[in-house]
Amino acid sequence: MRDTLNQILFGIYPYVVAAIFLLGSLVRFERAQYGWRSGSSQLLQGKLLRVGSNCFHVGVLAVLAGHVVGLLTPHEIYSGLGLSVEYKQLAAMGFGGAFGVVCFVGLSLLIWRRLTDARVRATSSAMDIAILLLLYVQLILGLGSIFASAEHLDGSEMLALAGWAQHIVTLRTDAASLLAGVDPIFKIHIALGMTILMLAPFSRLVHVWSAPLTYVGRPYQLVRRRGGAGVP
Repeated sequence: MRDTLNQILFGIYPYVVAAIFLLGSLVRFERAQYGWRSGSSQLLQGKLLRVGSNCFHVGVLAVLAGHVVGLLTPHEIYSGLGLSVEYKQLAAMGFGGAFGVVCFVGLSLLIWRRLTDARVRATSSAMDIAILLLLYVQLILGLGSIFASAEHLDGSEMLALAGWAQHIVTLRTDAASLLAGVDPIFKIHIALGMTILMLAPFSRLVHVWSAPLTYVGRPYQLVRRRGGAGVP
């Protein structure tokens, strides 16, 4: 039963998620383009948003980039550059931990703002709140996995995780077996991450498809009081 569940979650589920994510995004773009946006609530309350949004986006983009590079770059490339498995794992723990904390601070502010500000809460859908809370749990799991990694500084679990990701991308059928013995926190982290990706087309996360490269450094909306200069 355990092997079957492992195969379903980490051998089959990734492809189900990818299909729903791609097809769901396409259908939403075709049928609901007016909803293809981040749903900014800056006009309702902007103080916490400035700090929270920037910290969240800087942190999450760095963490995602680290995951993509760390998991999908073959180990032979790192070893060819003279980097050992142990060094790569320590670098990943340090990089991921630092930007994970930045992301955690930003996401905490965004959740606090959305749940405690009456006007922001009133304009929030159930999916808006659910996605934020799922991201929060996912981030906590990611930070918690650093402590699990510290117990395997030989890099064995990191190689297993990278091997799984590379096997999935290259459509190899034995991918799930590589995760059979890893710490449960990694399995939960991966399963929840795939679930969030699957829900993305049905939430405001769909706007990541159209986010410009200059998103983090973009200027905020200029809002003036009624009757002020420049107000039509």
